[in-house]
Amino acid sequence: MRKNKKLILVIFFGMQLVFMSQLKHYPEFVEQFYSNGLYVFLSKLMRYVFGWLPFSIGDVFYTLAGIYIIRWFIVNRKRIFKDTINWLLDIGATISIAYLAFHLLWAFNYYRQPLYKSLDLEADYTTEQLLSFTERLIQKSNSLHYELSKNDTVKVRFPYSKTEIFDKVKDGYQTLSDIYPHLEYHPKSIKKSIYSVPLTYMGFSGYLNPFTNEAQVNGLISTYKFPTTSCHEAAHQLGYAAENEANFIGSLAAIHNEDIYFKYSGYTFALRYCLAEIYKREPQRYETMLPTINKGIIKNYQEVQEFWKSYENPLEPYFEKTFDNFLKANNQADGMKSYSYVVALLVNYYERKEL
Repeated sequence: MRKNKKLILVIFFGMQLVFMSQLKHYPEFVEQFYSNGLYVFLSKLMRYVFGWLPFSIGDVFYTLAGIYIIRWFIVNRKRIFKDTINWLLDIGATISIAYLAFHLLWAFNYYRQPLYKSLDLEADYTTEQLLSFTERLIQKSNSLHYELSKNDTVKVRFPYSKTEIFDKVKDGYQTLSDIYPHLEYHPKSIKKSIYSVPLTYMGFSGYLNPFTNEAQVNGLISTYKFPTTSCHEAAHQLGYAAENEANFIGSLAAIHNEDIYFKYSGYTFALRYCLAEIYKREPQRYETMLPTINKGIIKNYQEVQEFWKSYENPLEPYFEKTFDNFLKANNQADGMKSYSYVVALLVNYYERKEL
């Protein structure tokens, strides 16, 4: 690539940054013309193209890109000092192209209208609402747990393979789409990541590849967590970039699935977040509520906790901090704290609905 073209791309990158800083002020525009317009076409196109493949083409792409970048640095290492400006232009031009593709193919969704506005929900809730909703969740979760285990002290074991769970994800979204047509999930493109081991050490259950629109799920996590994690990543595919919104939609998709194991995973997922919020607001009520939950449910929670604890390492906090900064840089002011905001959406959604 000629030097002047590289310079144009670098200048264009600066223009993109300015554009993004202003785009956050126009969420309705993004919602109408990108999230519910261009993105719907692009995402379905990529899922049709890559979804049928039994492996993650996105992970293969990342592998090849990583090899190419390492090779490029080795081959061009002498240019760092001999031709520094041109070397920097190479990097800047590449970043400019990647940044454009990242946003055009998915990341403009970070700037869309908040979900609570689309669903006409309140954005906050009282402690009394939280306590009432959590008590209902405990009753529902206990009922489902006992129906599956026939013993309130035994954890639920899922009878499905992880591939079978992937196949069932679309069923919950199909039910949801009867209420909210924009949540129709077709075609499916959910796969186990070939980087499951690194993802585990980094502390991540999955991610969406924005360049291929493949939902990547960590293949090492507990089968109990597979339904909600898969539904969460599918929500990202549908254009809900914010983690709190993907958690909310993912839990609804699991809860609305006709399969009782999905329902159990969805309800206990929601319960865990509510309990965490009660612990912050009313520690004493948390202590009195905890014994009312079936011991088998607690064992499922412990199963997940022990899995992640077994992979703890000194680098994990740095990966989490990096992701936190990434979210903040992409219009998510609360960073990873936004995960807890799913409770507000759940409490208000079920304020007048049966569980």
